[in-house]
Amino acid sequence: MVGNLVARIGALVSLTIASFVVARLGGPPAVGILVLFRVLPWLVGVLLSGGLFGAAPYFLARSSRDDRLPLTLFAIAVVSGAVGGAMWMAASPILRETFFPNITTGVVALAGITVLTQNLESTAKSCSQGSSDFVGSNRVIVLEELLFIPAYLLLLAVGVQEEVAIVPAMAIGDLCTAGQGWGRLARRGFFLNAGRPSIAIARRVYSYGIRAQVGSVILLVNARLDFAIVGALVGPAALGVYSVASRYAELLRLPGLAVNYVLYPTYAGADGKVAARDARRMLITLAWIPAAAALPLAATAPIVLPLVFGEAFRSAVVPTWILLFGLSAVGASGIVSAFLFGAGRPGLNSLGLTSGLVVTVILDVLLIPRFGVVGAAVASCAAYLTTSLVLLLCFVKLARSYERSASSTPVPAMEPLTEVNQ
Repeated sequence: MVGNLVARIGALVSLTIASFVVARLGGPPAVGILVLFRVLPWLVGVLLSGGLFGAAPYFLARSSRDDRLPLTLFAIAVVSGAVGGAMWMAASPILRETFFPNITTGVVALAGITVLTQNLESTAKSCSQGSSDFVGSNRVIVLEELLFIPAYLLLLAVGVQEEVAIVPAMAIGDLCTAGQGWGRLARRGFFLNAGRPSIAIARRVYSYGIRAQVGSVILLVNARLDFAIVGALVGPAALGVYSVASRYAELLRLPGLAVNYVLYPTYAGADGKVAARDARRMLITLAWIPAAAALPLAATAPIVLPLVFGEAFRSAVVPTWILLFGLSAVGASGIVSAFLFGAGRPGLNSLGLTSGLVVTVILDVLLIPRFGVVGAAVASCAAYLTTSLVLLLCFVKLARSYERSASSTPVPAMEPLTEVNQ
């Protein structure tokens, strides 16, 4: 868990440096464009891959895994990435008009490549996680943000315009990261004696993944719907300010994400009753950490944000305070999500995230047009707190069902599969 936390801090430092470079060269509008080009193609890949990133660790962590699984996972990533990239390119005129009015349609279309590159990168990370190669997955976490920086600076050095250089720099960074990730998996025997891709296994992955994907998409929407609405209604400059506030506040996510990342495959291979008991212990031991960390982050925000990103980002301080309050409960959410995923009950996880989505949609529509980035922060704050509460209620219900059970057999999950990317 500590290793994963360090990796996430490294990724956040890399993302901060990338945002700093882009902000200094292009200002808030360029930061907003960077955010949209990172989030929107990734979302396309998530949708078309059937929740592959969340499903892969579940299947790989189980003792009953099939030899055909490795190449099946790789094939899903490639095919869904290629199809998603083609769809993005076809829709590039509409995407440009909606999100990127100051960028040419050709550059927007070029971003379709990152649907494939991010698919390969994220799947390599998930496969490393499911194979208990946390060193490999941590390396991908760090490099996926880090390698954008030298690629971006190199393109600027050869005369590419600041905003245009964002897209090829992302693609280059993704390919380098994905290449080393898959190379490490191959060296560790991931593909050794692997059978050909299987349609039947792909269906099972999709069946599990679609249930997970509901929660994955909802999680992304909860975290980034306000990005899209702010960008569309208020403009890239406001989005750049809000994205800095969000990134700073999301430091609170790091401990919960690290715990979730390690516990998910652990719980997937464990007896349900034992997993429930361990999850309860983890809630008592670790869930308070983000709430405690929120206080120093809130106190330093008025100094750090203008100092690092420039005086134009001072308006990000108030949204940051609001988001920190909402994210103070994410430690519990990360533990509960790992338990629900590992128990083969991603639908309950999606239920909790759906409750937050309802709050997000209602409050975004009501507040963003009137209050801008502050309204977006209030909407996200309310959604985070709602999600945490509902997830805890789901955990209590499922854990009690294990305790009442005469047997300690886990909840049926694999046969047949009828779950969410953190």
